[in-house]
Amino acid sequence: MTFGFAPSSAANMSTSADLSAASTNPLARMLEPAEWAAAGIPLLRNPREVVSGLHARHQPRPATAVVAVLDPDERLRASASFTRRSAPADGWMFRNALLSQLRRVIPHDLRRRTPVRTAVLLYCRDGDARWTEEDGAWMWGLRDACTLHGLRCGAYITLTRDGWQVLGEGRGGRRPHADSPAEPFATAEAPPPLPRTGGVASEVLRRAAAR
Repeated sequence: MTFGFAPSSAANMSTSADLSAASTNPLARMLEPAEWAAAGIPLLRNPREVVSGLHARHQPRPATAVVAVLDPDERLRASASFTRRSAPADGWMFRNALLSQLRRVIPHDLRRRTPVRTAVLLYCRDGDARWTEEDGAWMWGLRDACTLHGLRCGAYITLTRDGWQVLGEGRGGRRPHADSPAEPFATAEAPPPLPRTGGVASEVLRRAAAR
């Protein structure tokens, strides 16, 4: 004969209350720096180039988030920027905002067995480069949005008046920063080469290119 103990109704109510509190508590939807570092986030090979490119393209100012999708060679495939709403930091709200932008600019990769493309997030904000609860909420939101869009979760980068920093990695720089002037954005597509023909046509094309 086997004896068992059924959970009491008080225990069930306590568990339900804990789950309900976790689902409504914004502090439960954020990641600490140690959790982020232990999550196996892939390192950027050239973070300065990624940051400079996104800054030149979107020219973010405080409270602006820039989400970008990179291919395996770290070439930019799509990006979008938006302004953070003036509301308490909540990873669930950030997740929805990021997912909405990702769906707008690039198709999902949910049919792949393993993610190929990586999403990174650059957030321009006031304050210094130290981690904040708002950063933790963005980290949670980025990780969740990547899962729902079939992407690898990539770096979270803050841009402040002190410069830029890849949180969890300890890599950063002074430029660009939150007050940096807008820089011209250089497209990846080079102009087509001039045809190699002789005679007058070649001379005309050469002079036109030199102007």
